[in-house]
Amino acid sequence: MGVHKLLPTVVPRRGRRLGRIFRPALSFRSWLLLLALLCLFSFAPFGLKFVSLVGHGGSMESGISSSQQLHITGNVERFNKEVEQQQLQQSGYGGDAIKAPGRKHRRQHFPCEIGLSEKVDYLIEPKDLRNFTQFSLEYVTMEEKPLGVNSFESKFGGHPTLEEREKSFHALNQTLHCGFVKGNPGFSNTGFDFDEKDRAYMSTCQVVVSSCIFGNSDFLRRPTSKKISEYSKKNVCFVMFVDEQTLSKLALDGHVLDDRGLVGLWKVVIARNLPYKDMRRTGKVPKFLSHRIFPSSRYSIWLDSKMRLNADPMLIIEYFLWRTRSEYAISNHYDRHCVWEEVLQNKRLNKYNQTAIDEQFNFYQSDGLRKFDPSDPNTPLPSYVPEGSFIVRAHTPMSNLFSCLWFNEVDRFTSRDQLSFAYTYLKLRRTNPNQPFYLNITGKAIPASGIPITSTCSLIIFLKLLLAWDIHKQGLYVYVIASSCFKNLIDDQLPCTSWKIVISTTRTCRETEGSFEMYKHANHGLY
Repeated sequence: MGVHKLLPTVVPRRGRRLGRIFRPALSFRSWLLLLALLCLFSFAPFGLKFVSLVGHGGSMESGISSSQQLHITGNVERFNKEVEQQQLQQSGYGGDAIKAPGRKHRRQHFPCEIGLSEKVDYLIEPKDLRNFTQFSLEYVTMEEKPLGVNSFESKFGGHPTLEEREKSFHALNQTLHCGFVKGNPGFSNTGFDFDEKDRAYMSTCQVVVSSCIFGNSDFLRRPTSKKISEYSKKNVCFVMFVDEQTLSKLALDGHVLDDRGLVGLWKVVIARNLPYKDMRRTGKVPKFLSHRIFPSSRYSIWLDSKMRLNADPMLIIEYFLWRTRSEYAISNHYDRHCVWEEVLQNKRLNKYNQTAIDEQFNFYQSDGLRKFDPSDPNTPLPSYVPEGSFIVRAHTPMSNLFSCLWFNEVDRFTSRDQLSFAYTYLKLRRTNPNQPFYLNITGKAIPASGIPITSTCSLIIFLKLLLAWDIHKQGLYVYVIASSCFKNLIDDQLPCTSWKIVISTTRTCRETEGSFEMYKHANHGLY
């Protein structure tokens, strides 16, 4: 003891130990978890209830561990039941046609690998593909004002009668409505106009990857250039359709067009005089009518703007079309397979006017639409509800006809294309029993994603910490949002370094933080 009292080195040693205590030895993740625990204990005396964002649409569950779910399940279940009861009362449905299904366990969804070829160098377009149905399609380009009609409004989709609509389902030489219908001279143009230079460019494209952003509804996601071969960069057209409002926002975000109108691989094409006030419906024009916009194209790939192309387009075409001998490929929905369920979900979430949904759904039932039966070995499709964010198609007559028919349903009824997919396909098949349409509807993940899962900002850590606190007495909802992660995840550069607390009077995180929708889709990927 006396020796230790005489040693002058005792103080420095304590200093070093003190430094060790405060040295940031814990990882960033550990500090965040510690902070979350401190918040939990500090809020507990005030009666706060923890609610996972699993209860906000069920879109985040695959990023939360089972142990975490175990601790918060009780409050989540009670909260979800309250929300569903309120939504059922507000939406006012529950008739004979649709009954709310009982609560079921939410399945977890993860992206999966698919067997794309490694290189495009040795890809050869098959010459012995099935003999796809052959016929000739022409399109209505102008409608004259009917005699005796005083008020006549030109419409982009035209004014097809029910008789013309019925005839258009026949796979034979015909002229049908398929958008881009102009009125008589003197009437205003019906919309979706391009500059002549852009129109000339698009007329040369034979293989196309396209997407769109209208009404400044999203931000630009560039294809992953290192995943795209030099062949595709030279021979595939990558076209992003925007309106002038979105173009201005792109410039503010740093996406400046070069002399050729390119941002990365995207050729940005401005669509003027948009045909619909509903931007979702306007987006269906490039989604379904690529064979009209790109008249020389033989293949096209459609990506919703929430997706990022993360694989070579020629490898995608080879895998989904050439390898399966298909002329149209689309993914089935990751959760729902029956139109009855999709109608219920759209009404429950107020995705569209409920009266319009009922009118469309009742019309389809009267024309033969039946419930999807997964136990039926003869069911014509493995799912009646698609995930329409991704479409790969050959521009064959049957593929073009189906695309026109599907667009016409969106033009006539609601813009919710998942409601009309099965009806359109089944009616086309029923009308032409001896003329096959080779549709590949798959449940596999597609190599395109809203955000690269390999980002240095750990998406799993983020999802585990994305919790909401429901303050019932004050009517406030507090969301912990990693606001600094949004750009980092997009650019795949830096780790998350800060977190933001957003206080709102709504339960919907989407309303308080617009980029939340991005994480929802990033977690699901494509299915």
